[in-house]
Amino acid sequence: MPFEITVPRLGWSMEEGTFVRWLKKHGELVNAGDALFELEGEKAAQDIEAVDSGLLVIPSNAPQPGTIVAVGAVIGHLVAEGEAAPAVVTGASASVTSSIPKTSAPANPSPAADTSTLEEPAAAPSVRRLAREMGVKLASLEGSGPAGRITANDVRTTGSRPSTVAANHVLSSIASPRARRVAKELGIDWKGVKGTGRDGRVRERDVRTSQSQPRPASTSTPTTISSRRRTIANRMIASRERTAPVTLTTRIDATNLVGLRLQFKQAGEGSPIPSYTDLIIKLVALALRKHPTLATRDEGGQWIVPASADDIYIGMAVDTEDGLVVPVVSRAATLGLFDLAKQTLSLIEKARTGKISAADMQGGVFTITNLGSFGIDAFTPIINLPETAVLGLGRIRREPVVIDDQIVARDQMSLSLTFDHRIVDGAPAARFLQTVSQAIENPSAWLLRGDI
Repeated sequence: MPFEITVPRLGWSMEEGTFVRWLKKHGELVNAGDALFELEGEKAAQDIEAVDSGLLVIPSNAPQPGTIVAVGAVIGHLVAEGEAAPAVVTGASASVTSSIPKTSAPANPSPAADTSTLEEPAAAPSVRRLAREMGVKLASLEGSGPAGRITANDVRTTGSRPSTVAANHVLSSIASPRARRVAKELGIDWKGVKGTGRDGRVRERDVRTSQSQPRPASTSTPTTISSRRRTIANRMIASRERTAPVTLTTRIDATNLVGLRLQFKQAGEGSPIPSYTDLIIKLVALALRKHPTLATRDEGGQWIVPASADDIYIGMAVDTEDGLVVPVVSRAATLGLFDLAKQTLSLIEKARTGKISAADMQGGVFTITNLGSFGIDAFTPIINLPETAVLGLGRIRREPVVIDDQIVARDQMSLSLTFDHRIVDGAPAARFLQTVSQAIENPSAWLLRGDI
């Protein structure tokens, strides 16, 4: 009996994905567990394994690379020798019946298989999708990434087009106070008004005259929204709609944290040297052992708390060219600090080279996001569903503070905790933030107690 090959669900909210390519040829023998095709779901591409064995049937109307496919859609079949595959309909295309002849040699591939098995330039799935959206052929590009890999910047540089500005559009840099006031009242940008005064000065009459003149046609063009950007947008909206978010912010002394990392750097022991984010991931994981409610996951209306310290997986927000992704550090509470640093470094590298998998982003119970490197002091992070809380890290800044009636220079930073008030009340959340603050202010004692 033919076995249907369907599009699986790669994430809790996934309803559709992007078909990337077949990894097997039409007529090829496939064993259970073999990588069958590549599918891009919520923020990551993943090789989909066969769950049965047989000869692969790829119909002529199978999805092409880059096609959006719905979860559960049938895109092919696995059959026994000589067995005919039923018709497969994709979208509005006509159904086609494909079969494998009873022979040991693979049959000639269908047109769909020919297209999908052609060798493509080295590029991440998200980069290939961007090229399709911008109408850029990857084969015509020379990659600037490692080993000639094509990056998103290569595609954008090739696909960009200079904008045009109307020849009669004159920007004035001078306007009279009356002209500015009238422009504000009328809702007119006086900088776009052609001045008739001395040296092109914009006067009141120029503003009022421009109001009656037809405005030049807009030169703006619509922005192409990638499927990853849509996924991020949908998840952000879902987070706001399904949670009762409250954000608590506190200012802490990070002098000892800075000193500890400096000691790691000076000692030169261990590779890689733990970053500030690595240290805080470890400290937050230890704090969650004392406050497990903040690590609750909302699983279909059931609130699940980690059963043990080994179940504390911490997500870290990573900024990439194609949008935000949140890889997950496994066993953060029990993992050694240097092993944790190696894991985060590997996850960040995979995220920024487009090699992150869905498995690398699953199981998180708490997320940390750091905007300190951008000079941000405090912000309001958004909860990463189905988690309960997220911690935002601000920049570390040397500031004067009063200690024992003396003004001294100390390293200060802000922490912003957003939590779901449906699950956690304000006081328990505040106590957790207190614990995290104490851990960061005295990291050595906490890390030694955590068996780093």
